[in-house]
Amino acid sequence: MPNGYRVQQIAADDLELMDGFLHTCGVAFNEPETYSRKCPGPDYMRSLLGSDYFIAIVAVKDGMVVGGLAAYELKKFEQERSEIYIYDLAVLEEHRLQGIATALIQELKKVAAVRRAYVIFVQADTGEEDEAAIALYTKLGAKENVLHFDISVE
Repeated sequence: MPNGYRVQQIAADDLELMDGFLHTCGVAFNEPETYSRKCPGPDYMRSLLGSDYFIAIVAVKDGMVVGGLAAYELKKFEQERSEIYIYDLAVLEEHRLQGIATALIQELKKVAAVRRAYVIFVQADTGEEDEAAIALYTKLGAKENVLHFDISVE
């Protein structure tokens, strides 16, 4: 990793790193309320981080989380295999264009290989606000044109 960044998966007892990741997401996405107002308690977070379906990976520089990704392993029903869904990927603006997002995804690929997942997938919004994400994902994978729908549970 260039320029003194360290990339690592967050373990169940790394609650301070997870707090840093939540803060980074709030700042990077300009949604501090979403990522800090109702944070899960330590027991919930340890359980999530220690689960076999959640993956959190961060980039740290000088003790500060400057980027990270959250992903979920989805076990398939049609075959004995799984796929990994990148749910969030955030890098603080002043640390962008330094290979951090790519390094986070490369680390996720290692985790996916250990878990014997057959693919990693991610969604990006169309439009100017997500151009950088689309460029990154195009560089790393094949693009498919799909529609995404959110269905309310209420």
